[in-house]
Amino acid sequence: MKPVIKQNEELLRFHCPGCDAQHAIQHGAEDGPNWSWNGSLEKPTFSPSVLVTYTGADAGRDGAPPAVCHSFVTDGRIQFLGDCTHALAGQTVDLPEWIEWSPNSKS
Repeated sequence: MKPVIKQNEELLRFHCPGCDAQHAIQHGAEDGPNWSWNGSLEKPTFSPSVLVTYTGADAGRDGAPPAVCHSFVTDGRIQFLGDCTHALAGQTVDLPEWIEWSPNSKS
């Protein structure tokens, strides 16, 4: 099985298929917010939920605030909550395999 997240010191990164961008959470840091993590690179579970706000293509659509991506990551699957402003709101999908992105990539 291939990894779906990248671990860099205190950060865990994953590619969000709803935003088509990387999201990162902090794990094991001495200061700041921390998420729990089950230690798996292939089927990660994070707690609590992951909430990201950003200026995306869907920002401000239908009176929405800046774009929102809110999800639970459990056993390598990402459950997008109903407050997401992208097309995968309300859906649960597998996290895509981690690939290295170059500085010129979309995410």
